[in-house]
Amino acid sequence: MTLAAVSDAGPLIHLAEIDSLELFSTFDTLLVPETVYEEVEAGGVPDSLPDLSYELVEADESRVGAEELDAGERAAIAVAEERGIVLLTDDLAARRTASDAGVEVHGSIGVIALGYDRGLLDGDEAASLMRALQRETSVFVTEAVVERGIRMLDEQ
Repeated sequence: MTLAAVSDAGPLIHLAEIDSLELFSTFDTLLVPETVYEEVEAGGVPDSLPDLSYELVEADESRVGAEELDAGERAAIAVAEERGIVLLTDDLAARRTASDAGVEVHGSIGVIALGYDRGLLDGDEAASLMRALQRETSVFVTEAVVERGIRMLDEQ
């Protein structure tokens, strides 16, 4: 099964903060809207981002009318809708907007879980990275979400 995804800035930034950008290799195709790349670039491109295999794509973010979202989130949702692929975002409002549009959504914890599922990580490594997301990154993740992610590993 071919797995394609489009990411907004969140997972790119947060997984870089725990030196885990290589987990994006679990996707056969990773798309990054130009608007998202510009957001990441403005904050300083993570060292390992150039090593990632991804395709920069144009997106019409005006198709997504959710005003509470930034341009990068709207662009990523537009690409996910248009191409029928997974959206990667850690933003709750973006998750809701995409889900309401019928788009499958995963966050940084989901990327870690997929890395485990595809054999890039063992269970202990995946659980450790999930906990590191909460403790060592700029993303807000509750203890309950981390523990649910770790339980999901056991169910896979």
